[in-house]
Amino acid sequence: MSLRDLPSVDGLLGLESAADLIEEIGRPLSLQALRSQLELERQAIRGGSPNPTPDQIVERARRLASTWLMASLRPVINATGVIIHTNLGRAPLSRAAQQAVLSVAGGFSTLEYDLASGKRGKRDQHVEGLLSRITGAESGLVVNNNAGAILLALTALAKRKEVLISRSQLIEIGGGFRIPDVLKQSGAKLVEVGTTNRTHLADFEHAISDKTAAIMRAHHSNFKLVGFTTEPSLPELVEISRTHDLVLLDDLGSGALLDTEPFGLGHEPTVQESLQAGAPLVAFSGDKLLGGPQAGVLVGDKTLIDKLRKHPLARALRPDKLCLATLSATLEHYLRDEALDQIPVWQMISSPLELLKKRAGGWREALNRGTLIEGRSTVGGGSLPEETLPTWLLALDHEQPDRLAAELRLLDLPIIARIDSDRLVLDPRTVLPDQDQVLLEGLIRALGLQD
Repeated sequence: MSLRDLPSVDGLLGLESAADLIEEIGRPLSLQALRSQLELERQAIRGGSPNPTPDQIVERARRLASTWLMASLRPVINATGVIIHTNLGRAPLSRAAQQAVLSVAGGFSTLEYDLASGKRGKRDQHVEGLLSRITGAESGLVVNNNAGAILLALTALAKRKEVLISRSQLIEIGGGFRIPDVLKQSGAKLVEVGTTNRTHLADFEHAISDKTAAIMRAHHSNFKLVGFTTEPSLPELVEISRTHDLVLLDDLGSGALLDTEPFGLGHEPTVQESLQAGAPLVAFSGDKLLGGPQAGVLVGDKTLIDKLRKHPLARALRPDKLCLATLSATLEHYLRDEALDQIPVWQMISSPLELLKKRAGGWREALNRGTLIEGRSTVGGGSLPEETLPTWLLALDHEQPDRLAAELRLLDLPIIARIDSDRLVLDPRTVLPDQDQVLLEGLIRALGLQD
């Protein structure tokens, strides 16, 4: 075992295997891989490992380079039963939205070009009309996410001034994102109103001063406040804000444009309801219950939207052509009254229980193993906390369910399942219908059921 016996990079390049490697991945990456692998071999030899052959070094360098080239952002099959799964990319896009991406991604587009005049156009025009027709708002603006929408609104409308918010709404959601932190970044001064569990309209009245610019209502998002609780209603906040000439910003978060109650879920406040209650400015996400791409959407009074649009921060937060194309296609589903049939999130929410049982049963028959059990799916994504939907699960007994789950995650198309009562369970509600066959192929491979 000697470091002196290791070949140099130049020595390795003279091998036929190295020539094949260069032809496969190119010379620059091959050189990086060979140098890195040689360093790994030096460390291994110092630890007592035997010297590898030159061809072994090249082959190991090939495998090393393959890990570098493997995309970390990859598609997966979501069999967890969580419909809007933040870690798995939130809302999957409809086929029309996917096609919209392809139509503008491969060439030039009318992102900021007016075909009628032949002059520069505005990117807002691609979604503003759709938002107005669907929600009834005077105007609309899109930025890159809902946190950006809140930051823009507060910066443009309340910088160096006070914003009143109920103490019960100072929430933290996934990734450590906190409403108070966004308020501070905007330059606005946060004024907490009421107590953790009870806030009255009088608390807002007493907190208003000549420095107050806005009242903000933040949707509870991923938790429920229950028990001895109270908060002013939106119409009450609208009235007090009008009386004192303040801006009311309603942060809905989830972006629901359809009523969730007909599907056996609790009521999720819709954008239309907020506007009808008189909220002059409503903010929500594009990739939650709306079912579109990551985006922050602001709708409301034209005077306020115009002020936000002209603020310098709006340019830093503006969406790209891919976001606008997919958002437009998604909004068109609502305008055509086809959201339940075309948008995956709503397809999953409205999926009949008998169909879910049939699909899970089909998986069991194909595998010739497993048990059908009743279960619950969740909406997720900070929408409808603690609300669930009945479903049917395929439960697989395994000596090491965690190991089986890990093997499913290592497939070419990873399958993400969950462990429940020491069994691996798969929920058909969140598995796209055209993924059934590849799901079965992955399960057969992981379970070692190949002929």
